[in-house]
Amino acid sequence: MKIIEKEFNIITGEETISERDETTSEKQERETYEAQVLERETAKTKDAVAKAALLAKLGITADEAKLLLS
Repeated sequence: MKIIEKEFNIITGEETISERDETTSEKQERETYEAQVLERETAKTKDAVAKAALLAKLGITADEAKLLLS
């Protein structure tokens, strides 16, 4: 993956843009972060599916369930 870095020198007003390949440690950090995000999204989806299945089994809507819990 390419990393684009932008530097701005406030004294001269000069802007420098450079492009480089990510380092091995940056790649590991990115892949670890992406795996964590995927895991969280999967867990949220799993919970939403289980909730929808339970509501369907009970034959009530989400709004009706909220009324029962309040």
